[in-house]
Amino acid sequence: MKVKDNSFSLDSTDIKILEILQEDARQTYTTIGKRLGIAHSTVYDRIKRMEKYGVIKKYTTLIDAEKAGAKTITAIMTIITDPKESEHVAEKLCKIPQITEVYTSLSEELQIIAKVTAENQETLHEFIATSVAPLPGVLRIRTSIVTKKFKETQPLIVNDPKKLTPTKNKNKRGEGENKSEK
Repeated sequence: MKVKDNSFSLDSTDIKILEILQEDARQTYTTIGKRLGIAHSTVYDRIKRMEKYGVIKKYTTLIDAEKAGAKTITAIMTIITDPKESEHVAEKLCKIPQITEVYTSLSEELQIIAKVTAENQETLHEFIATSVAPLPGVLRIRTSIVTKKFKETQPLIVNDPKKLTPTKNKNKRGEGENKSEK
């Protein structure tokens, strides 16, 4: 990882570390180091730097809701909005717990794509009618219910290193700090 002028780019080692973490984020620094032929301290330093710069946002668990006993349905909503309100609508949707993903897309018109989970079709209908349709700027909603899931993963890193800008971290006093590293 190269840091210069308050930005940095990922090198091939960083990308390999990220790919290994995406397979299983519980792996130890030593295990990752052995797989890559580098010291565990190097793995630790690189991971901490990627956390600091916001490349690694968080560590989480991908749960199979059906196997966990949850009887839910998943739907994809395509929401057509007034162009002036689309950002505001997307931000509102992000705050709703039943909505797990939100994207904007531009085809013939600006639209928001949102993934939602519900207990059944009735609760899905009620949720859309009471929580999504009334939002200011929503013009139309098309809903597709997922009937079979073939794959659900996080995307892998593109093997093309990118320039990244660090995120501001808060120190103990709540003041932002943004240091360049060498």
